[in-house]
Order: sequence, then structure tokens, then C-alpha cells
Amino acid sequence: ATMVIFNDELSGAHIRNLEEAVGRKVIDRTTLILDIFAQRALSKEGKLQVELAQLKYRLPRLYGMGGQMSRTGAGIGTRGPGEQKLEVDKRHILNRAADIRKELREVKQNRETQRVQRLKSNIPIVALVGYTNAGKSTLRNALCEVAARKENNQKENVFEADMLFATLDTTTRAITLKNKGIATLTDTVGFVRKLPHDLVEAFKSTLEEVIFSDLLCHVVDASSEDAIEQIRAVEGVLEELGAKDKDTILVLNKVDKGTEEQLNKIKEEVSY
Repeated sequence: ATMVIFNDELSGAHIRNLEEAVGRKVIDRTTLILDIFAQRALSKEGKLQVELAQLKYRLPRLYGMGGQMSRTGAGIGTRGPGEQKLEVDKRHILNRAADIRKELREVKQNRETQRVQRLKSNIPIVALVGYTNAGKSTLRNALCEVAARKENNQKENVFEADMLFATLDTTTRAITLKNKGIATLTDTVGFVRKLPHDLVEAFKSTLEEVIFSDLLCHVVDASSEDAIEQIRAVEGVLEELGAKDKDTILVLNKVDKGTEEQLNKIKEEVSY
């Protein structure tokens, strides 16, 4: 093994001590999730959100890095003789985080302007939510293929793959529903158990599409042995966002791979 991964959050001191004990690089669950997010983010907004979450996660862990934080020499740009490298790094992180928040506020304003226009036109908003790798992007592409408006037919599908967090960037497309007229369909980032709080905070502007939606389609991988736990994890994030009481349709995906017993158990556990 070249790396040891822990399924809980570790402090900087924990990581340092563990690395000394096992002689291998040590990371925790949150670092792994953030690394995956960093690889998957394609849009400028997605990349900024991930970087902000990484900075917020790294800041309190600077204090556990021991020898790396030895004193630096005095000079222009340092506050007083022998300023610690820790203080320099801390100030750099705080400054960069402030710049990212400013950029994200501008992106959020643009998103809110678009949302206000949609709300004024009284177009219903449908959001796809669910555990990561449940099949939201695949469903989104399939729905758009059969119901996308003619002027939107040339738009590309979102990336779909059998992997965690394949899609991070929120996309919204107009679709035409039979006997119901036009609606907008929004694909959202997948949820996961113990989703890092910093990540939820960083992606708040993206996840607001869920808050302002009229209907949630909760996509569930019906073939997963952990389907019930995954449903509870999604409901927990929705509750944190203040969107748990919205009208919701349960969408069972991969039913051909699930057993009758699994399907019945899901139906018994879920009230909507």
C-alpha cells in the first residue's frame, strides 16, 4: 500500500502522527472526496467551489503540521521579525478564500437573475436529486432526448459514467411535458453519506436550485444493498438545505438489477 485512507475526519496532528507510525501518506474521507471533486469539476464555478472547500478544510489543520511551520526570516511582507510560516500560510489561505467568495457572489448574482426570469415566466422547476452514482445524469439525458424543446435539441448531453461524482456542474434544460407544457429540468451534484459540511457550504449557490424547485425527483439506485441508507443520507442533506418538505417523486433506477424484496423494502421505508 502507498496510502492509508481513514473513513472519518482527522486533525492535522492525527495525520502527522499516523504518517510517522505507518510510514505512508495518510488522508481522511473528506480529503478523498475533495480530491475527487477537484478532478470532476469542469466549470469555473465548480472549480472555485471545490477550491474554497479545500481551503476551509486546510486552514484549521495547519497547526498540526509540526516541523513544516518553522520560523521564516524577517523581511518585507512579513509582520515582525521571525514570523512563523504558519502565519504566512494562514494569511495566504484567508486572502485566497476571500477572493473566491467574491467571485462566487458574482456567479450567484447571475444565477439569481436567470432564476428570477424563470420564476416570472411561471415555468415549473424540476430538480433531480439523489445519492452519487444513482443515475441522475443518465435519467436527465434520457428525459431531454425525448422531451427537450426543439431549439434545445442541439445542446450536448451531460457526462454520465458509472463512477462517484461524475457530474458536479449543475445544468438546466427546458423540456416539454405532455399535457403540462414547458418545465425546466435541473441536474444537481450527487449527495453522499457524511458529506463534508464545508462542501455543502461551498456548493450552497449550486444547491439553491433545489431550494427553489417546485418538484424534486429523488433518484435511487434500487439495486444497491445500501439503498435505504442512501435515501436517508439524501434526505439529511435536503433537510440541511431546508428543502425536505418539497413535493417529491421517488424514482427507482436499475430496478432490473434489484430483487423484489429490495424494491418492496424501499417502498415500505419511503413515505412519498
